[in-house]
Amino acid sequence: MESMFEEAEVFNQDVACALGWACWKTYLGRPEMGRARISAMTLLGNGLSDANHHVVALSVKEAQLAMLRRLGSSGVPMLAVQSNLANTYQAIGRSNEALQMRRDVYLGILKLKGNESIDTLRAACNYAAGLSGSNLSEETKALLRKMTPAARRVLGESHDFTFTMRGLYATALYMDASATLDDLRESVATFEDTARIARRTLGSAHPTTEWIEKTLQEAREGLRDSAQVNRNNYAGDDEAHATNRASPPTTASA
Repeated sequence: MESMFEEAEVFNQDVACALGWACWKTYLGRPEMGRARISAMTLLGNGLSDANHHVVALSVKEAQLAMLRRLGSSGVPMLAVQSNLANTYQAIGRSNEALQMRRDVYLGILKLKGNESIDTLRAACNYAAGLSGSNLSEETKALLRKMTPAARRVLGESHDFTFTMRGLYATALYMDASATLDDLRESVATFEDTARIARRTLGSAHPTTEWIEKTLQEAREGLRDSAQVNRNNYAGDDEAHATNRASPPTTASA
């Protein structure tokens, strides 16, 4: 069964790539600012990415961004191109550039559409994923404390973006080197609630559910280990205190 899914995924990737090339060849002669040509270039770049031809996709997406800048484009179309380019930067290991571009896209869409637009919530997910991947726990938590309530309110508890935001927030809690026991307990509680909803709405075999379940186990292990360290420390303190009380006072020599 797994092999069938893998074969279907490869087939879909190849189809996306082929359709991208077909669209590009069809609309290549259209005006640069025409919607058809811009859309064809987007389909080509994303199709190449879907087929894991990231280096070629990079050249297409950078050329598209340069063209839009040259033509004075702005707003959502420009931000959409930047978002696609950021994904390719991430795929080829240029994480710092990807993170900076995702930040620019998030702030740009937030300014244009506010914090309850699905486009803003998508950009927030991408930016949070970049922050989390760069181990920037404090920045991740600050962003998600702001955006997760909006996702839960607008999209509901069972939307993919809501699952992603809650999972990334819980991950940031337990991955933070300065996390307290209360932080770790909040992480585990968040994962447990999110996992319960994911199992009910997506099923246990869904990739999102599997990711949440896996990170839940890691968070539980972190909480268990930290709690044991605290117990050992308290035990050591109590033993030292008892020893000090039992020691007789030192008598000065005559």
